[in-house]
Amino acid sequence: MEFTKQFLRAKSPCAMGFRWFVRNIEDGVSYQKALDTLVEAGRVDDALWLINAFGPTNEVLEVDGLEAQAIVFAGTIRVRAGIDVDGVVHAGRSIQCGGGIRSGGSVTAGEDVRTGGSILCGEHLRVGGSLRADWGIEAARSLTCGADVRAGWDLQAQDAIEAGGGLFVGQDLLAGSSVQCAKNLRVGGDLRAADSVRVAQGIHVGGAIDGVTHLEAGWGIRAGQYIHAAGSIKAGESLSAGEDIRAGHGYGVFAGLHVQEQSWEVCAQVWAEQLPEGLRSGFFSGPSPFDSAAAR
Repeated sequence: MEFTKQFLRAKSPCAMGFRWFVRNIEDGVSYQKALDTLVEAGRVDDALWLINAFGPTNEVLEVDGLEAQAIVFAGTIRVRAGIDVDGVVHAGRSIQCGGGIRSGGSVTAGEDVRTGGSILCGEHLRVGGSLRADWGIEAARSLTCGADVRAGWDLQAQDAIEAGGGLFVGQDLLAGSSVQCAKNLRVGGDLRAADSVRVAQGIHVGGAIDGVTHLEAGWGIRAGQYIHAAGSIKAGESLSAGEDIRAGHGYGVFAGLHVQEQSWEVCAQVWAEQLPEGLRSGFFSGPSPFDSAAAR
């Protein structure tokens, strides 16, 4: 793709950005060269506007390591070692990295992100496809992913976490706001969120579920330790905790919301050390035979 003044004008750029482009970028320059020139001049916001206006390419950037002030690439970025960038990392398609990614700004990929290390993101982390890090993932703002998210260690975001697929976390999941998941949520350690957690399918947490406002799953919910919420707890099927299950004051605990009442004894069992206060639906079955407290 080659750029001309007329080609750019058709996308209705701002007047200031268009004047700069006319003065500094020659007609007929390649798309990626235009992006590189903007980034080198410190006009990263203009480069992001350009890539959002014209979309991705099939070009591939393949290097041993990547260190820069910022990177805006219209295609796929493949790095054998790690990525260390002070500002934004933006790929029109995928990011594949043998090591980790450290970015002082946002990290964005139109398709998948796959790293052999950790991801440390100074702002928003946005992935159009699937996201996988063999180590941990930490975002200083929100995390939004169009498909599955997999973190070998902890997954942390200071704002909301949203996955269009499943969420699979080897250790703890910590969210400074809400968590939304379109499939299953599985956490090896603790699940802690400052707002609501809503999952379309099931929730399986090895440790405790704590700090959440409302907790809701379309299928069952299981925690190896306790389940504490400031609001309501709702499970479409069964509900199990190794210790106690506690909703917020004045709120209820619901199991079997997606099961006929006559099937509660089989499909909507509630397992806990004691009968949860405010249990509104489901069949209480006593201490859990699966998790930590029962094992003691």
